[in-house]
Amino acid sequence: MRRFFETRAPAATALIRIVIGAVFLTEGIQKFLYPADLGAGRFAKIGIPSPDVMGPFVGGMEIVCGALIIIGLLTRFAAIALLGDMTVAFVSTKIPILLGAGFWGFSLTKLPRYGFLSMMHEARTDLAMWFGLLFLIIVGAGKRSVDSKLASSDAAPAPRR
Repeated sequence: MRRFFETRAPAATALIRIVIGAVFLTEGIQKFLYPADLGAGRFAKIGIPSPDVMGPFVGGMEIVCGALIIIGLLTRFAAIALLGDMTVAFVSTKIPILLGAGFWGFSLTKLPRYGFLSMMHEARTDLAMWFGLLFLIIVGAGKRSVDSKLASSDAAPAPRR
């Protein structure tokens, strides 16, 4: 388990954690503040099953995991959960834009254009977040994190008697 907390990433990794965590934290909060536009209502328009359950669930997960990433606690676990969240978001909203048609029951957003370039434009934030999460899974939270402190305290030798 200690290995999951270990990191050789530089302290500057905290900058990546702060940005990624803040985006998820604020997006999760907005799913509760504006449920018709960003939470259950949006999920219903997209075609997400059980939107009244999934909207608050995803919002809560984004709040908790975003906060964990900001402080660097259970960073890899939180990043894995959010990577799944982002993958579903990409498949449910960006693949229809690429195809110019609904996909697996997910509806197509009305846009002026469809296809690869339109999908890439709409997916720029999703892709940045996805690869940022992948980065955190690979390198860990960095030296300025709770994970790093936990790993170093586990690695400390037991006191001699």
